[in-house]
Amino acid sequence: MPSSLSRRQFVTGSALAMSGLPTSWAQTANTFPSRPVQLVVPFPPGGVVDQTGRAMAQSLFKLWKQPVVINTKPGAGGAVGMATVANAPADGYTLLAAHPFINTLPESERQFGRTSAHDRSHFVPLSLIVADPLVLVVKADSPWKTYDDFVTDAKRRPDTIAYSSSGAYSAVHLPIEMLAHSAGIKLRHIPYSGGGPALTAVLGNVVATTAGAPAVLAPQIKAGELRALVTTGVSRHPLLPDVPTAKELGYQGAEFYLWVGLFASAKTDEAMVQQLRRDVARAAADAEFVQYMGRLGAPLDVRDGPAFQAFLQQDSERISAAIRRIGKVD
Repeated sequence: MPSSLSRRQFVTGSALAMSGLPTSWAQTANTFPSRPVQLVVPFPPGGVVDQTGRAMAQSLFKLWKQPVVINTKPGAGGAVGMATVANAPADGYTLLAAHPFINTLPESERQFGRTSAHDRSHFVPLSLIVADPLVLVVKADSPWKTYDDFVTDAKRRPDTIAYSSSGAYSAVHLPIEMLAHSAGIKLRHIPYSGGGPALTAVLGNVVATTAGAPAVLAPQIKAGELRALVTTGVSRHPLLPDVPTAKELGYQGAEFYLWVGLFASAKTDEAMVQQLRRDVARAAADAEFVQYMGRLGAPLDVRDGPAFQAFLQQDSERISAAIRRIGKVD
């Protein structure tokens, strides 16, 4: 045995040779990460993807002892961030924080006869982190005390009651249309440039209703400015335990979540993917991370790769069906 090769290195290399695993992977696994990891967030700072991504970056830093740098890449409904990760070296050092846009974007592009440059097939799911239903709200002084009241009125006045969203095919537009479809009603859609302006439109009596994350809207609901009518999850939200779900009211097909999960390039080595999944699971179980997400009011729903994949498929089917019903929105 050459003197420059230690017995431990010789045994490790021999074992890898017999197992069929490349020696280069062993070297990577023993040192990963040896430099900062980039977590791409495809939306502007301050949103749920950014907040979750930054919390996860801090938790992974504690585990890895290497910085996890948030790289904000907004644009084209998330497509810019997707392209950044898809085109980066598939070595585990560039990850993607995503939400339903990864399912929404390809289907919405098809409505215009276009093909999205990147879709979910270009990425491998590492872990679901958060799955937050949305809550439909109206002003507290509105005539609708319950969601059934709202539905009854909307049936009397089709295409009259207006709602605001954060844009076409957005995570506000889709769930409201899913709620409307499940109730057999037609509402009038008024798109805005974001969730903030959409909420302002309700508070200013420009439109009647909108939807948003419970953590965002709960303060105004509790302050008596807004009234919550219904949520889009399968169970009641811990921040709004008195607000029923659409499902329990008998409105099927309105399940929707503003979820956040982590992805790597689909070209990433399977052994690296498995390590990333294990490490993300450990980071998500960290007590400080759990406490921070609790303070944000974002319900943790941590699901490892295969379980996350199943969740994504169901989410994709619901979203695609909703977009096809909506059709082309100019």
